[in-house]
Amino acid sequence: MQRIRKGDQVAVLAGRDKGKRGEVLRVIPADSRVVVQGVNVVKRHRKPTQMSAGGIEEIEAPIHVSNVAHIDPDSDKPTRVGFKTLEDGKKVRFSKRSGDVLDR
Repeated sequence: MQRIRKGDQVAVLAGRDKGKRGEVLRVIPADSRVVVQGVNVVKRHRKPTQMSAGGIEEIEAPIHVSNVAHIDPDSDKPTRVGFKTLEDGKKVRFSKRSGDVLDR
């Protein structure tokens, strides 16, 4: 089970985009990387194809999962994520800062 999933709100802890916040667009578990909206934006030069006109595109590049932290829904600050089992036997993620359950 992963600590960070698609759709989570995260804060960047390290790197040139330190302090930025965004939504996780994609998770790459094999490389332990995530793509965050508006973070680590790089320019790519694309040749024209039959589908697209080409030109210089700005896309979000993946960053390592250790450089992001989940945002606590209660205090709106970065927090660590833990796991616990509810009474009905369901395993859920929770915020270690406030104890709130993060899973919908």
